[in-house]
Amino acid sequence: MSNRAGRLERAFKTAWFAKATRKAHIEDVELCSAIQQVMLGQADDLGGGVFKKRLGRNLYRSIIVARGGRFWVYEYLFAKKDRDNIEDDDLAKFRKIAKAYGTLTEQQIDQMKNEGWWMEICNAR
Repeated sequence: MSNRAGRLERAFKTAWFAKATRKAHIEDVELCSAIQQVMLGQADDLGGGVFKKRLGRNLYRSIIVARGGRFWVYEYLFAKKDRDNIEDDDLAKFRKIAKAYGTLTEQQIDQMKNEGWWMEICNAR
């Protein structure tokens, strides 16, 4: 997938997020579409590389982390009926995760995939 500047963007979902989306019946095609919308600014920017995006016909909220413009990671999913929003301490944790993800090398990203921690979606390469 390429962004507005024409650069290739990669998107991943964590193993936990993949399990949550299976239960919520949210497909990868919807996740890819949502990432495109986030790149266009159609999401809540929570700062520090953390974004909130609606999914599943507005029934769910996803937390996406991005750092350095290299890739996006779906990190957390919650049902709107169960929770209004994430707490400040949760947001601080997601910002730390985003910062840590920004330091990952390509080899470390491949290792995350190979060990099953991340699944790559929406990759046009």
